Amino acid sequence: MSLSVAVAGASGYAGGELLRLLSAHPEFDVTTVTAFTNAGRPLVALQPHLRSLAHLELQSTDATTLAGHDVVFLALPHGMSGTLTADLSANTLVVDCGADHRLTSEDDWAKFYGGDYFGAWTYGLPELLTATGSQRDSLRGATRIAVPGCNATAITLALAPGIHSGLILADDLVSVLAVGPSGAGKSLKTELLGSELMGSAHAYQLGGVHRHNPEIRQNLETAGGVGVSISFTTVLVPMSRGILATSTAKMAPGATERQVRAAWESAYVDEPFVHVLPSGQFPRTSDVLGANTALIGLAIDEAAGRVVVVSAIDNLVKGTAGAAIQSANIALGFAEITGLPLDGVAP
Repeated sequence: MSLSVAVAGASGYAGGELLRLLSAHPEFDVTTVTAFTNAGRPLVALQPHLRSLAHLELQSTDATTLAGHDVVFLALPHGMSGTLTADLSANTLVVDCGADHRLTSEDDWAKFYGGDYFGAWTYGLPELLTATGSQRDSLRGATRIAVPGCNATAITLALAPGIHSGLILADDLVSVLAVGPSGAGKSLKTELLGSELMGSAHAYQLGGVHRHNPEIRQNLETAGGVGVSISFTTVLVPMSRGILATSTAKMAPGATERQVRAAWESAYVDEPFVHVLPSGQFPRTSDVLGANTALIGLAIDEAAGRVVVVSAIDNLVKGTAGAAIQSANIALGFAEITGLPLDGVAP
């Protein structure tokens, strides 16, 4: 018997991607979709590509509408999901794709987000290395899950194996990310207009103010990092979706290229969705389009004494909706890969 599912924020990009994946999931039945200003409109008026869900109408986003479902996915702006979840049953699996429950530090929340702090939930990045194994262990049986930020996923997956193995130093990490504008949502902003984006690229949220900063530090500390310091810069580029992160770190004294490659390959050898490419190969965002796959390429800059890691994800799949469903699968005891695409779309 399928589990009943509600998706809040179904009119946005993340909500739409959740619905695309859920529509093919054999264990889930999407019965309710909600929105704020678009409540009362047919779902296909906002998500015309979701023909299999054309029978659904957007309802108002409130705890009463979301109550009574087996699983609730929240794809809402930060600050909005925390006020809803307190009124949902403890037996309901709630998966938040927003930021409200990612950070364990209330001080970090106040500094980077502001407003009420709603506490940390079980973090939904199964492949994150921990002192005792991986974050997957904590997800089994969880009823409240916080999905990572997309930039945090790209950087964490790139650097955690080196931190965990002690082969890179945690105090001088640098990452530059080429990011598609779908990560900013559907809200109308001048810098996201096609006429502003086409033929151009520009950096944003520079100087350590990006809201994913504390989340990345938190993750790398979980992986074993001490004194974690990272400088990362996001660059908006003219592709609708995808993240290509180029991350570098100082090699630990005595570390070798063979050890570095072995550490990454060992970390992800059994992971269905994270693949380390052969030596000399590096991923493109087009290779993961529409897939819940993260691809990783490695190089050693001998002159600088640094490891260079290139990671590619689809920000709406592995970076958001795919991670949400992957984590829900684990929490509910389903096969982790259920309903999730491994293959991308090309060209």
